[in-house]
Amino acid sequence: MTTTSRTPQGAPEQRGWFTRFLDTVEFLGNLLPHPVTLFACFALAVVIGSGIAGYFDFSAVDPRPEGTAGRAADGMIRVVSLMNVDGLQRIVSNLVTNFTNFPPLGVVLVALLGVSIAEHSGLISAAMRGLVMNASKRMVTVTIVFAGIISNTASELGYVVLIPMAAVIFHSLGRHPLAGLAAAFAGVSGGYSANLFIGTVDPLLAGFTTSAANLIDPNYVVGPEANWFFMIVSTFVIAGLGAFVTEKIVEPKLGKYNVSEAAVDLGEQKLEQLSAQERKGLKLAGLAFLGICLLLALSVVPADGVLRHPDTGLVADSPFLKGIVVFIFVSFAIPGFIYGKVVGTMQTDRDVINAMAKSISSMGLYIVLVFFAAQFVAFFGWSNLGAILAVKGANLLQDIGLTGPMLFVFFIAMCAIVNLSLGSASAQWAIFAPIFVPMLMIVGYSPEVIQAAYRIGDSVTNLITPMMSYFGLILAVAARYKKDLGIGTLIATMLPYTMIFFIGWVVLFYIWVFLLGLPVGPGSPTYYEFTQ
Repeated sequence: MTTTSRTPQGAPEQRGWFTRFLDTVEFLGNLLPHPVTLFACFALAVVIGSGIAGYFDFSAVDPRPEGTAGRAADGMIRVVSLMNVDGLQRIVSNLVTNFTNFPPLGVVLVALLGVSIAEHSGLISAAMRGLVMNASKRMVTVTIVFAGIISNTASELGYVVLIPMAAVIFHSLGRHPLAGLAAAFAGVSGGYSANLFIGTVDPLLAGFTTSAANLIDPNYVVGPEANWFFMIVSTFVIAGLGAFVTEKIVEPKLGKYNVSEAAVDLGEQKLEQLSAQERKGLKLAGLAFLGICLLLALSVVPADGVLRHPDTGLVADSPFLKGIVVFIFVSFAIPGFIYGKVVGTMQTDRDVINAMAKSISSMGLYIVLVFFAAQFVAFFGWSNLGAILAVKGANLLQDIGLTGPMLFVFFIAMCAIVNLSLGSASAQWAIFAPIFVPMLMIVGYSPEVIQAAYRIGDSVTNLITPMMSYFGLILAVAARYKKDLGIGTLIATMLPYTMIFFIGWVVLFYIWVFLLGLPVGPGSPTYYEFTQ
C-alpha cells in the first residue's frame, strides 16, 4: 500500500487503493450528522415509518410459545402506529420517563463517580507508569499493550497519558518511538473491548442490550458483568497479539529511527520514576482493593453468602450481580481516595466531591445523546417495528441456512466495517442492538453472546478510522517524531494490528463460545430459548 507524499520535484505520488478507500470512508463519515441529530432523526423516522407500516398492516408471526406474556391471541405481531392521537399522547406522556428510566443512564453515571476519584487522585496514572516503566526491556512491548487495555477503565487516560509515554519509553530505549506509540494505541483503542476490570462502558452497552432484548423477552436483564470472562481472556490474547505485531511486523518495517525526522527537538527524553510517596500510595491503595475483594468474596463464595440469591442460593440473578455497579464504584473510589490522601492530591471530602463533579460535568454530551437514544429505542419498541424486523430477519437467516457459528463472523465483520464511519461504541450499539439482538435471539443465541461479538467488531477497526474521536490527537503525537507523517502513514502502520486482532479475536470467540462451550460472563448463557 502506498500513501500520498511528495517527490523531490514536489509532484504527488499515486495514492494506494486502501488509502483512497479510507479517504472515502472519512468523507462519508463526515456527511453523517452528529450522533445526537442522528438519533433524533431515527426517532422521527420510527414515528413516520410506524404510520406507513400500520397503514399497510405490516406484521409477522410471533415465534414465542402460546401463553407467553405479551403474545397476541392470534399469534401475530402487528405494527402499532404512532402517527395518531394515541401515539401522540403516548409520546408526550412518556418522553421524560423514557429518558430517566433508560438502563444505561444511571449505571454509567454511578460507575463514573467511582472511577473519577481514582483518576483525579492520580492513582490510575501512577499505576500505569509503574507498570510500564518497571517492565524489563524484554517485556516492555507486551506490558505497554497490556497497560493500554487496562487504561480503558479510565476513559481518555490511555490516549492522553499512555500513548505519548510509550513513544518516549521506546525512544529512550533506542527503539523507534512510533513503534511504541503504535503498541500503546493498539492496546488502548484496538483492545477497547478487553479488560480485567469492569469499567464504565460495560453498564452502558449492557443497558442498550437489555432494552433490545426486552423487545422479545420483557423480563430479560443483561448486567454489566455479562462479558467479563471473555474480556479477561481477551486481555491476554490481545496483549500477546499486539506485542507480536509490534516486534515482528511494525518495528522492522519502521526500521532504525533517525532523530532528524523529528518535528521538534527531542533532546534526551526521560520519564520520572515513581516517587517514594507515590509508591507508598500505590501499595496502600492496592491493599485497600484486596480488602474490598476479600469482603466481596466472603459475601458471595460461601453457600450462605449474604449477596447470593435469597431463594435459590445461587450467584446467578443475585444481589451481587444486580449491584455490580455499586461494587465498581466502591472498588475505584476507596483505593482512589486512599492514594490521593497519601500523595496529597485529596485531603478532604471537598476534593473527592470536586473530582466527581468534574467528571460528571464532562458527561453533558453523553446525557444529551442518551435522551434522544432513549426516545428512539422506546418508539422502536412501542411500534413493534423492531420485533417484526427481527422475526423477518431471523426467518431470512434460517431460509439461507446461516444460523450456525459462521453467522457471527459476518456479524462481527459488519460491525467492524460500520465502525469505520460511526466511531462511537455507544451510538453504534444503540442503533444495532434493537435490530440484531432480537433477531439473533430468535435464531437461538443469548443477548450476552451477541453483545460480546459486537464488541469485537467495534474495537478492531478503531485503529484505522479517522472518525475515531482521538485519531487527531494520535496523529499530532506521531508527527512530533516524523515531521512528514500523514493520515495514510499512520493508518498503514496500524492496519496490521486491525487484521491480526480481527482474525485472532474471531478465532478466540469461536473456541471459547462454541468449541469449549464456556460462558462469556458470570451467569451468561450461550443460547436463548423461549419460555412461557
